Amino acid sequence: MMNKNIFLLAICLIMNVVGVKAQDSKAGVIIDAMQKKYKSMKAFSASFSYGADGSTQVLQGNITVKGQKYRLKTSGQEIYNNGKEVSTYIKETNEVNISDYEPSDNDLNPSKIYSFDKKGFRYVFIQEVKEGGESYEVIELSPEKKGTQVSKVKIKLNKKDKSVKSWTVTDKSGKRQTFKVSNFVPNVPVDDKYFVFDKSKFPGVEVNDLR
Repeated sequence: MMNKNIFLLAICLIMNVVGVKAQDSKAGVIIDAMQKKYKSMKAFSASFSYGADGSTQVLQGNITVKGQKYRLKTSGQEIYNNGKEVSTYIKETNEVNISDYEPSDNDLNPSKIYSFDKKGFRYVFIQEVKEGGESYEVIELSPEKKGTQVSKVKIKLNKKDKSVKSWTVTDKSGKRQTFKVSNFVPNVPVDDKYFVFDKSKFPGVEVNDLR
């Protein structure tokens, strides 16, 4: 009969091996290459379209990123992140909600798709596909942290230059939303003031400070 201590040691070793294999090395290399590309830029902007699966409504948005700062505009709202606080302006009600910036948040919105911390996710290479004469690599991410709104994210990247073509976010209820990059501009000249919400430009705005 196997010694109890040896048996437990064997189980631990098996679990460690399984844990290592849970992360796909090919997907990890792709993520590293993609993030290296975008982090090397001083700033960039991207226009994108997005919509829920099964819906005929296609909405437009755009984002500008400079290090930890970003400004994200989607239908009905605009988000300003100056690296310290996040101001979410809601056009319909003319109000802005201000909160502290939490860079560790694992919900992958358009501002984080280029720079998320892969340590917070399980990741795997799904497939390689060809579209319009170009080859694309598809990887899938699942948050390690419990309680996030996101269940998984599939990212499609150009195999040659590792640029992001599109990504699909699936929430905990199974609903999916797809974002497609329509225009990308690297190294755009942008001042830090661009990422700060200026309430003087929004007459009568209601400020909700949630900090």
